[in-house]
Amino acid sequence: MHNPNDTSPATSGASLPGAPSGDSLPGSEPSERAAIPSLTSAVDAMLRQPQRVLNLLSDARPGPLIARLLMSSVLCSLIYGVVVGTFSGGAQLWAAPVKIAAGLVLSALICLPSLYIFACLSGAQARPAQVWGLVAGLLTLMNILLIGFAPVAWVFSQSTESVALMGALHLLFWAVATAFGLKFLCAGFSHLNARSESGWKVWVVIFVMVTLQMTTALRPLIGTSPHFLPPEKKFFLVHWRECLSQ
Repeated sequence: MHNPNDTSPATSGASLPGAPSGDSLPGSEPSERAAIPSLTSAVDAMLRQPQRVLNLLSDARPGPLIARLLMSSVLCSLIYGVVVGTFSGGAQLWAAPVKIAAGLVLSALICLPSLYIFACLSGAQARPAQVWGLVAGLLTLMNILLIGFAPVAWVFSQSTESVALMGALHLLFWAVATAFGLKFLCAGFSHLNARSESGWKVWVVIFVMVTLQMTTALRPLIGTSPHFLPPEKKFFLVHWRECLSQ
């Protein structure tokens, strides 16, 4: 017969000491709010603990973290740019890194206002600094992945003379890196409690178009040219068609 005064764990419904709570919220763990003090820890956090980065970007002063993400992104893009420049050598060993790093940062700055507007329209509780932090995280993750592809790109750059082939290969690497970076941005929108995904999806199209056009505006990135920047304007699809027809 059941004893009404029995308060054993089996019948009282009380949690056992040390048992995990079923309603713990993301970011409640201390490790998910630990500071990111250096560039290497910023890179590691982007790869292993993206939620930690999102939590810290929601703090009152995310400026130092954003600066570390941007510095990591620029450094990685410069390294990958050197690998791109090894295809042609000469002046491209410094011109390609400068153009790639500058092109990514400029693309982010150009698209930043529209991202903030779309974030607000989506119902996200976002401050301008948080949106800038999401873009910095996007660029960082993209360039980390490009660093991972750099050895493969170097092998092909030393074994082929086809500009079209190398362009297609770098474009493939860029597409994969961008896909993972945009996944972080999507998680950021969810973290900011956005009620709709339509805004950031539209922004994705804008960002991809701007980045691709930037590669044409700053050409050449792979081949050689007597000019540091092109004297004529071209749409990136026209430029690709001309490269394939050569």
